[in-house]
Amino acid sequence: MRTHASIPSRSPDERAAGPRARTRPSALDETAAASISAYAAEQRAKVDVLASVLEDIAEHGYPAAESGVLREEARGAHLERLADEQLSRRAA
Repeated sequence: MRTHASIPSRSPDERAAGPRARTRPSALDETAAASISAYAAEQRAKVDVLASVLEDIAEHGYPAAESGVLREEARGAHLERLADEQLSRRAA
């Protein structure tokens, strides 16, 4: 039988508060916070582009393999259409 003598005992208040009560998040310095925010914005932008491409494919379809259109060309056409739509939205 194994014993766990190294586990520290917790006060009744700590036990009632749950396991997360003992750990407090440390504050980030401004540089780290800005870096994390920039990374989050970059990832959000990538996801937005992917979602836009998928929505465009769902709306306009994708050429059949028998048509002979290369996927790279079809992708380029989708991206051009999306860019044109974004420009027209910004202009409006």
